[in-house]
Amino acid sequence: MRTLATSLDRLSLALHRLALWGAAGAVLVMLAAAGWQVIARYAFSQPPIWTEELARFSMVWAGLLGASCAFRLRNDPSLFPDMQLLSGGAGKVLEIVRALGVLAFIAPILWYSLFGPNMNPARGYLARLAGRQAETMDLPMIVFGIAIPISFCLIFLHLAAHTAIRFTGQEESEPTLTP
Repeated sequence: MRTLATSLDRLSLALHRLALWGAAGAVLVMLAAAGWQVIARYAFSQPPIWTEELARFSMVWAGLLGASCAFRLRNDPSLFPDMQLLSGGAGKVLEIVRALGVLAFIAPILWYSLFGPNMNPARGYLARLAGRQAETMDLPMIVFGIAIPISFCLIFLHLAAHTAIRFTGQEESEPTLTP
């Protein structure tokens, strides 16, 4: 169990680093697109139509990847932040309660990302996005919409790693920006 917990924690840390760089990159893309739109609008009087959409979708990617990073760092909103400081049996019970609460939130999101009514994969969120095109860019909407299930899968992995580490009594790896 300790080996599994350590492996989950290492995987969680590696994906956390990747998500952090992805979120930072998405913010840079958002700033570049919005900046170019402002320059083109006021300097050339001809703003490109795609910059607003690119900035909006980059903001979604940055926010969702950033949310998964905040969850890994336990900087997400919490009703009882001191709960995570408890140790022993009470701490483990509260960890299970927290995990169940998080699962109750992310399970439907992940489920409906894949399945629609009557468990029809063709009517799931991702399948419907695959058939739609972005309004101003020649890209399928799934390129942007897949950020939702990816970020919630990351949150699930971070939750599993944190819970396993807590139950085995180990210390979690410290996330840093350096490899």
